[in-house]
Amino acid sequence: MASYIELNRTGDKMPLVGFGSWKVEQDCAETIYNAIKNGYRLIDGAAVYENEKEVGKGIKRALDEGIVKREDLFVVSKIWNTWHAKENVRPALEHTLKDLGLDYVDLYLIHFPIPVKFVDPAVHYPGGWEDPVTKKMEYENSPIHVCWGEMEKLVDAGLTRNIGVSNFNVMALLDLLSYARYKPATLQVELHPYLQQANLVRWVQAQGIAVTAYSSFGPASYVELNNAGKTAKPLLTHETIVQLAEKYQKSPAQILLRWSIQRNVAVIPKSMNEERQKANLDLFNWTIAQEDIDTINALEIGARFNDTLEYGIELPLFD
Repeated sequence: MASYIELNRTGDKMPLVGFGSWKVEQDCAETIYNAIKNGYRLIDGAAVYENEKEVGKGIKRALDEGIVKREDLFVVSKIWNTWHAKENVRPALEHTLKDLGLDYVDLYLIHFPIPVKFVDPAVHYPGGWEDPVTKKMEYENSPIHVCWGEMEKLVDAGLTRNIGVSNFNVMALLDLLSYARYKPATLQVELHPYLQQANLVRWVQAQGIAVTAYSSFGPASYVELNNAGKTAKPLLTHETIVQLAEKYQKSPAQILLRWSIQRNVAVIPKSMNEERQKANLDLFNWTIAQEDIDTINALEIGARFNDTLEYGIELPLFD
């Protein structure tokens, strides 16, 4: 199978396996550099991860050493909720580009379909879920159609090659498609055997929009963040996944990642360990048999871990 998805409009080849920078805090620049050195060409980031300067340093080192050229990389970032207003969209990406040390990104996403009151970057950048003064989440009147129009202008200005969305459902996408001048290139959502979202994936792909999975290992990234992450049975040690790992002589992580890319869904795992980084890229010269795919599919329980309600935010975003 191909190791990339060809995006609509530009025809850009987005790698099916990228490296995620969420929660990459210690030695971030070194980690990103090692990921590129070990073969990753897609680096997924976001302003709200608060590490884009370090991500940029890792990219710069790889470029300076001649490991890759800029055109070999596919760099992703996301606009945070507090920057949705018409006058803030371009400054948001310009801030990201300055932090990354780049002239453009390959893909820029709306992180959540949630317009939140702007926070002065001198107070806190890029802002969080809550206003730093009132300690409450305060919405602002910044419609997605206005934000998307400004995202399209970023393409026209050459600041990003592609634009897309994250954490949107079918209804939000259907509305966006009714007025978009540029169709979203990708949708990034939580996807793993506990939350397969098969109808969403099938419909989105049928619209010519690529799908990227985050949190491919299920609760692993949420143990420290919410109760759902603490109490769910870890996928990486689930007996079904472990048994299949033994059968295919692969790691449980490789089984989970291969399950996703066999759906033509891109993945963005992260690991600080270089050997695991390499293993997570080794997904293309083997296949999981359909009977074993069916076994993994039977793990579906509708368990969403990146849920606003789980963080104590009174917004049932996914209902």
